[in-house]
Amino acid sequence: MDGLGNGQGNTPADGITRVGVVGCGQMGAGIAEVCARAGLDVRVAETTGEALELGRTRLVNSLGRAVERGKATAAQRDAALERLSFTTDLGEFADRDLVVEAVVENEQVKTEIFHVLDQVVTRPDAILASNTSAIPLVNLAVATSRPAQVLGVHFFNPAQVQRLVELVPALTTSEETVERAERLVTEVLGKHAIRAQDRSGFVVNGLLVPYLLSAVRMFEAGAASRDDIDRGMELGCAHPQGPLKLADLIGLDTVASIAESMYQEHKEPLYAPPPLLLRMVAAGHLGRKSGAGFYAYP
Repeated sequence: MDGLGNGQGNTPADGITRVGVVGCGQMGAGIAEVCARAGLDVRVAETTGEALELGRTRLVNSLGRAVERGKATAAQRDAALERLSFTTDLGEFADRDLVVEAVVENEQVKTEIFHVLDQVVTRPDAILASNTSAIPLVNLAVATSRPAQVLGVHFFNPAQVQRLVELVPALTTSEETVERAERLVTEVLGKHAIRAQDRSGFVVNGLLVPYLLSAVRMFEAGAASRDDIDRGMELGCAHPQGPLKLADLIGLDTVASIAESMYQEHKEPLYAPPPLLLRMVAAGHLGRKSGAGFYAYP
């Protein structure tokens, strides 16, 4: 099965049929789409009506592109849309079996959301998950009264296509919670799950981000041009995208945030975000999502 799910209404894992997604940006919309395509009832929350409409449009357009590319039928698209609902009130997540938080990489913001979810989600066995790339899961878990049911469920961008999901238990997370999440990810969503320790960067970003930062430093130092750095890794190492193109796709603010989190935890100089990266973020040059990064996106 591809990363879009099979759209046939797979058998629910451990009674997880109702999913909530907090945030409908690029990642939140992708996670919501994957879950809806897999036959789950999905409710998406955003902070404002305007943000919610942008997220709804993002989902509709993505499902439309899946039909255009032959990855889904029109019937599957329509069925997925029927399974999606939208709200600006987290109180409407009371009946959710699983809630995935997918907002900005800011620990304070995420902690506040988990505190609210703990109060409003009434199902005693509900799982509260975060799609964080680097923030310690234990810090989110202890903001709730159910730390055994909190873990990281880290999808990769674009979630509709990328097959990997990192499962990141905190020190407080029960094995039952991890196993339930793993069955959902693999048996219902059709993804491949790996387990990672609750350390900044987890597995993939722990390896990937230092590589991206090295490419930024090489460009910043004038050791090679932007195009030659990317072309070198694409043609010399068979990477599908060069590191600067990939950083633009991920979002330069996200790369900087992960790097800062890793540096704060490990104090390894190679993890510190380079000055050029920080200045690009300050200028609002965030990559594809802002229209400008190391490359221009009209």
